[in-house]
Amino acid sequence: MKEAVRDIGELERLLELPKESLAGATGRLAAFPLLVPREFIARMNKRDPFDPLLRQVLPTAAEHTDAQGYSHDPLSEFPLAHHGSISKYPGRVLLITTGACPVHCRYCFRREFPYPGQTASRDDWQPALESIRRTPAVREVILSGGDPLSISNERLSALVAGIESLPKIESLRIHTRFPIVLPARVDDGLIEILDSTRLNTVVVVHANHPAEIDDSVEAATSALKRATNYLLNQSVLLRGINDNVETLIQLSERLQDASIVPYYLHLLDRVSGAAHFDVAEEKAIALLAAMRRQTSGYLVPTLVRDQAGELSKTPIG
Repeated sequence: MKEAVRDIGELERLLELPKESLAGATGRLAAFPLLVPREFIARMNKRDPFDPLLRQVLPTAAEHTDAQGYSHDPLSEFPLAHHGSISKYPGRVLLITTGACPVHCRYCFRREFPYPGQTASRDDWQPALESIRRTPAVREVILSGGDPLSISNERLSALVAGIESLPKIESLRIHTRFPIVLPARVDDGLIEILDSTRLNTVVVVHANHPAEIDDSVEAATSALKRATNYLLNQSVLLRGINDNVETLIQLSERLQDASIVPYYLHLLDRVSGAAHFDVAEEKAIALLAAMRRQTSGYLVPTLVRDQAGELSKTPIG
């Protein structure tokens, strides 16, 4: 992560892009600047300003455009956060473990989240764990962020031990982009934590395009598969990146190669600055119908939208 690229000029040089091709790029987004690992950049096509991986991480002037229906808190999470935990689904609680991520995806729905005052790591996780203890209906703890694998194995182990001490908790779910963009994070220490816990473990990764999955990703997810109960993927449907049936089928096939189940395909969360990525619901439904006609049913993810106030993700179509 220390070696990640944070400068548009450096990204331009690494990908051998002509300056005029990045005319719409901007480094003026100080609150949510460019951040992308070199390992992820290595999978991008050189001299291609429209590379689908590049477009996911490149800040552009389009992010300054206001769009009706878009907000800083599209899922209305800010009022629900308490001691770094968010309770919005029955039987589950989500912990904001950290604000750090290995990559800044330009469509991130938490890009404006108030992380400094709402991370569960305060006081060795105790206020967040006590909040869960006082909620007897909770059976599953979800680690999110940021990216929960941004924290060290030592701190993660302490957190998992704290969750294990809560007798009614049965499952641990980790949502992470690390195995995709920086697969070296899946080390022996992490596998030991997952393999030794009494909890049912689910790891949910995030890949949007088949080019994101290479041999290093397959090695990491193969190790995760052996140490977890379920290994799932959530994608976001993004205009100009994966909004065609060929790419979506290729993504599902590459996920299968990497022992990952194509779980959810999300319609865009309407966060400010991301409107240029949106794909119309009607087109999304047509894409999923085309996938069902052209590939095996188990390779077709469920199309969903996350809606504020709903008790689960809403299936679409």
